[in-house]
Amino acid sequence: MRGFLGLGALLASAALLACQNERVVVNEVPPAPTGLTYELEPSGDPVSPRGIILRWQAVSDPNLEVYRVYSRASTSDGFGLRASTTSPSFHDDGVPHLEYYVTSVGLDGLESDPSASVVVDERLRLPAPATLTSISLNGAIHLEWSDNAYTADPTGFSNYRVYSTSYDLDNNVCGTSWSLEGSTVAPTFLAASLPNGQPRCFGVSAITIEGFESLWSPLRYDTPRPDGQDVLVFTPAGNAAQSAFRFFLDANNDGVASPLELGLVGPASSGTADFTIVPDGSGNLLITPQRAAAQVVQYGSGPIHDLTDIDIAPVGGYARTGIIATPRTGYVFQMTGTQFYSYGAIRVAAVGTNYVVFDWSYQTDAGNPELLRMGRTVSTQ
Repeated sequence: MRGFLGLGALLASAALLACQNERVVVNEVPPAPTGLTYELEPSGDPVSPRGIILRWQAVSDPNLEVYRVYSRASTSDGFGLRASTTSPSFHDDGVPHLEYYVTSVGLDGLESDPSASVVVDERLRLPAPATLTSISLNGAIHLEWSDNAYTADPTGFSNYRVYSTSYDLDNNVCGTSWSLEGSTVAPTFLAASLPNGQPRCFGVSAITIEGFESLWSPLRYDTPRPDGQDVLVFTPAGNAAQSAFRFFLDANNDGVASPLELGLVGPASSGTADFTIVPDGSGNLLITPQRAAAQVVQYGSGPIHDLTDIDIAPVGGYARTGIIATPRTGYVFQMTGTQFYSYGAIRVAAVGTNYVVFDWSYQTDAGNPELLRMGRTVSTQ
């Protein structure tokens, strides 16, 4: 008898548990969703976002079955059902509609009142960054732009987006296949892991917290190039084995600069150097072009703070005569190639009695005078 009662109690417990796990359908209208917000997905085209993400507070109702998302493309249209979802969010791919709202639907099919609607208001768009400048680096480009988009609306600003594409140096035009380099909240960005000698075009846009994308900044092109620091070259009397410098020696005769062919220090006796260090007999050391293809000109009229202060290579003024090596002064070299000039630059850091210490850079893209700073504004004609 005790065994029979035990089995009955077990069956009763199982039935009770099943009832507890089963939702009871109640003919009541569920609460309307609240807290509806939206965020656009930027695409690079301010007038054509990639999509929109809607989010709202989850409704706490055991009889909730789905949410319904309604939208309309203009104020003259009626709202239509866009989608149903069990999640308190919805991703609408493509160019979004003008206005959205959400409802809750219970298991009995009863539908709540609409949530407060959201309007995709393009007037929230920020101004485009007004300027864009750059500094060429070894395998990288440092970008910097005006922060006017942030200052226009600090509370509505989210981040900047940086885009890049190829660049046609001969025609001064950017390519058409743009890619996203990255995003940042600061008005600076380092585009890294770039191949030296290959020009790139850059543009920057500003994004609001709703995802609206501004028009782009002015476009800039720049070209990464190899460089080196604290190179020591002697006079032949000081150290004959380290008395000459060459920016690039195409040992493979393929026009491609390898790391072992760049920034070469060797003996002046080889006769193949771009320049040597020669005393003038008055206590000065002269930076003197050696091979027939090399000429030199001083950059500017006075000291420069850093190698990156050197701008586009000067158009003229190059000569084969030696120039006095002066600390904190920049010099640009023009080397004749098979089709185009090549350009290199140095900044003298120190001058000793029989040696010169300098930093150097070289543009591996033949014919490209853009050495270090301020890539050109690209024509939009």
